Amino acid sequence: VQLVESGGGLVQAGGSLRLSCVASGSIFSIKAMGWYRQAPGKQRELVAAITGGGAINYADSVKGRFTISRDNAKNTVYLQMNSLKPEDTAVYYCNADVASNIFVSDNYWGQGTQVTVSS
Repeated sequence: VQLVESGGGLVQAGGSLRLSCVASGSIFSIKAMGWYRQAPGKQRELVAAITGGGAINYADSVKGRFTISRDNAKNTVYLQMNSLKPEDTAVYYCNADVASNIFVSDNYWGQGTQVTVSS
């Protein structure tokens, strides 16, 4: 299974970006999908997650600004980021719990996409 992110880049404070993550490979079903980020010198942290049933969780720092969604038919998760702040600058990673059959599931990470917000 591979997770491939896209949509990162450089944006001014107050701007918007939309990240996408597509899962491919031996996929029977995808359970939770989420976005994490890691800024230089800091630990990786959860930004937002969405379960297969649609339950959503956000980090307090992004509530009201970021929106996570998924398209199950396309095995894709999105992160719409609005009102971006310089402190949102980080490498953003996609994460997913993927079942390859009814017995086996594993957790996977994407390679990361850089988001830089200038002040």
